[in-house]
Amino acid sequence: MDDAALDLSLDAAALTAGLVDIPSESGNEKPLADAIERALRALPHLTVDRHGNNVVARTNLGRAERVVLAGHIDTVPIADNVPSRLDEDGFLWGCGTGDMKSGVAVQLRIAATVPAPNRDLTFVFYDNEEVAAHLNGLGHVADAHPDWLTADFAVLLEPTDAQVEGGCQGTLRVLLRTEGERAHSARSWMGSNAVHAAAPILARLAAYEPRRPVIDGLEYHEGLNAVRIEGGVAGNVIPDACTVAVNFRYAPDRTGEEALAHVREVFADCGVAEFVVDDHSPGALPGLGHPAAAAFIEAVGGTPKPKFGWTDVSRFSALGVPAVNYGPGDPMLAHKRDERVRVSLITGCEERLRTWLTG
Repeated sequence: MDDAALDLSLDAAALTAGLVDIPSESGNEKPLADAIERALRALPHLTVDRHGNNVVARTNLGRAERVVLAGHIDTVPIADNVPSRLDEDGFLWGCGTGDMKSGVAVQLRIAATVPAPNRDLTFVFYDNEEVAAHLNGLGHVADAHPDWLTADFAVLLEPTDAQVEGGCQGTLRVLLRTEGERAHSARSWMGSNAVHAAAPILARLAAYEPRRPVIDGLEYHEGLNAVRIEGGVAGNVIPDACTVAVNFRYAPDRTGEEALAHVREVFADCGVAEFVVDDHSPGALPGLGHPAAAAFIEAVGGTPKPKFGWTDVSRFSALGVPAVNYGPGDPMLAHKRDERVRVSLITGCEERLRTWLTG
């Protein structure tokens, strides 16, 4: 696969199939990054740079505004769903069809066929989005070459079923640990049960009422939930330790510090012996009031929705670049063995972006 080639003259659906047929599980994106770089370097209107397996291409036309079109090129592990196949109902099947090689295909088609857009464009193709945050290629580019990502607005072509989804919620995972004293379960009064000590934590979670704030006309819905509980030594031992993992999905009007302070407050009197932050990625405001965002929404149509999950629009937000999610894939099918994308949505997304960038 080291010499895999991409034909950017194909329509976006056929190009999606070609991308799917070049396997690119997280950590193994090099063949696809190589193919994307070769295809883009053949386009004289673009300046192309590379950092690791991340490829960035830019127009330099002196336009008043610059927009980023970004997408990750990695997929979750293949589940006997490569090569791609097209069915008679107009669906393209295969690993990464929706998340997010159809979006990447749209990026490549715009790069190839819109040489003189009404806004300068930056195309970002990055690796390792589906794995740990410290491996994320967009983050690596932002750290090493922040000037490559300078822009007024960004569109992340994550799967949204061709609907604009504004910003994203933050995600915070904490480990709440309780302590006890081991004892033989036949003489439980000689010890102290750490699992029982977690009861106030669970009660607080069960009674929690999440906020539903409205931001830029979008209603977000927070959530605070236990996602794992671990405790116990053996079937005849009173446990002396228990850990409840709690995930807080919070609206982007909270900063990361405010989210952490809120969670600490919720569990302040629950007998927590140790409070550990296990993972934290702040959210991103939708920025729909920005002129570029308004023009984008007008061009692609539909009614914007909030993004409840976390996406890399958060990284753009941290750089001061308003961003939205918009792509042809169905988020409900992402990562599934039967992942697929409707061909009409791929071509429709391409045409709407073309209208926005040439109108």
